[in-house]
Amino acid sequence: PAPTPGLDRGSSRRGAAQVAATTPSPPRPAIDPLHAAEPDRPLLHDRTYSVRSYRKSETELLIRGQVLDQKPPGMYVEDDPDPLTIHHMVVDIVVRFPDLEIIEAEVVMETHPHGTCTDITAHYGNLVGLSIARGFTHKIRELFGGPRGCTHTTALLQAMAPVAIQSIWSMRANDPAEGTPVPTPMPQNPSPEEIRQRMAHNINSCHVWREDGDQLARALTGEMEPPLWIMDRMEKLGLDPSTWRNRMQGD
Repeated sequence: PAPTPGLDRGSSRRGAAQVAATTPSPPRPAIDPLHAAEPDRPLLHDRTYSVRSYRKSETELLIRGQVLDQKPPGMYVEDDPDPLTIHHMVVDIVVRFPDLEIIEAEVVMETHPHGTCTDITAHYGNLVGLSIARGFTHKIRELFGGPRGCTHTTALLQAMAPVAIQSIWSMRANDPAEGTPVPTPMPQNPSPEEIRQRMAHNINSCHVWREDGDQLARALTGEMEPPLWIMDRMEKLGLDPSTWRNRMQGD
């Protein structure tokens, strides 16, 4: 890979990481993830992932994922004015809540290069019974990697798992009768164990939430600050961010 700009080629990996973390990057324009165009560079390929989750019932959520590959106009067919779709796969999985076990799965190939591509779709029925929580990515590679599946569908599944995790709080927080956010509050003066149970899907999910880290330690003592995006939005609305934390704690 090309060396990171501003780093000595002879730097160790660790040293390079340290320098990269402390050296400010040049300013870049804000990126719209759906239209991150580079007007001065010819487009070669466009892959888009879309994953959405929906409340199916109080005990089930539907996760729908799509992967879309397109070539720019005129690349494959001369004088073709439109982008050419070469892959479009859709995966629907129904996940039981709160244990996150997959109870239904369907793969649909809307656009594919070969007539035999669809021969593998029934094999994805083996998703049923899997947990979409930790260990899911490893299991997906084991069951559907390489010749055991469709490359694009399997890549999509790996992008869908984090959405299930992100939906846990939303399932708890939304009252289907009212259609409005009604967070399930913590008990009054929760114990560290009660907080740990609520944060179970966060723990060791990344470097911030490592088990021996400051973030979890602050959470267990009730001193964790609201997320940065909550603080930004509350400030924009002229609200006190501490009210959000109190609301989450049931105060």
